Amino acid sequence: MSDKRPFRIGVHPINWVGEDVREHGADTTYETILDDIRRLGLTGTEMGRKYPQDPAVLRQELDSRGIQLVSQWKSVLLSDPAYREQELAAYRAHCEFLSGMGSKVISTAEVGGSLHFDPRRTPNEKEVLRLDDAGWRALAEGLNAAGSIAREYGMKLTYHHHGGTVVESGEEIDRLMALTDPSLVWLLYDTGHAYYGGADPLQVLRKYYDRIAYIHLKDVRPDVLAEARAEGADFVTCIRKGVFTVPGDGCIDFAPIVGELVERGYDGWAMLEGEQDPALHPAYEYARKALDYIDTLIPVGGREGADHDQ
Repeated sequence: MSDKRPFRIGVHPINWVGEDVREHGADTTYETILDDIRRLGLTGTEMGRKYPQDPAVLRQELDSRGIQLVSQWKSVLLSDPAYREQELAAYRAHCEFLSGMGSKVISTAEVGGSLHFDPRRTPNEKEVLRLDDAGWRALAEGLNAAGSIAREYGMKLTYHHHGGTVVESGEEIDRLMALTDPSLVWLLYDTGHAYYGGADPLQVLRKYYDRIAYIHLKDVRPDVLAEARAEGADFVTCIRKGVFTVPGDGCIDFAPIVGELVERGYDGWAMLEGEQDPALHPAYEYARKALDYIDTLIPVGGREGADHDQ
């Protein structure tokens, strides 16, 4: 790791192997991903679908390369009270796994209403179903309950605002933050998804900095987004078209974002994400360029003594 980075930078395996688009990187092995992360000099990753499912094997593979499992995505369906009991039981199991791996944050996203993630939706539907007032109340109550479970394990529920879901726009982020308990529900701040949802990523960062416990750094190709929107493309189609890329390769100005993080003393994890076809955009090379770009934005002497320990 660069000794001048004041916060911890990791990289998500989604750069190598798609999660939403399964054919992206389908033949890539987890060994390739972890070896590339080590070559990049990074020490943090999220769980990926190619990683070993056996916790003992996973721990051995990560430990042998000096890599920490920072988090793992957890879909929840809490906007429908009928699902709450089973969802909270599944959340507890997720906490048990992640806490055993030494993780401190849980990437959490509501899937109710989503075309691609909600098990109640049918293939012929075309629109995300936005929440009504009762759905928002149920979601907030459920997230507070899940956040309480996370706290039992010494962890934080970090809510991932996300394209193609019911918490996508700036207004929806605002509503979620207003309805949930700040001591139980934190924010996973994602630059790319903020832009995709129509918000200004810098303004989201400034507005909710005190509730941000985890960060995803991704960029957006605005021409691809404009084309996809004109066609009425859904979220997964946007991924296939290449709407997202790594920082420095799209339209988001990361200089004030990084500057804000340095000035405020952020010392948590930030994951590099591209979420694009690695056959067209090789994951290692793009991550390397993104790191070099971010390093140019960190002021010389900017909090050089920051603590990088987990």
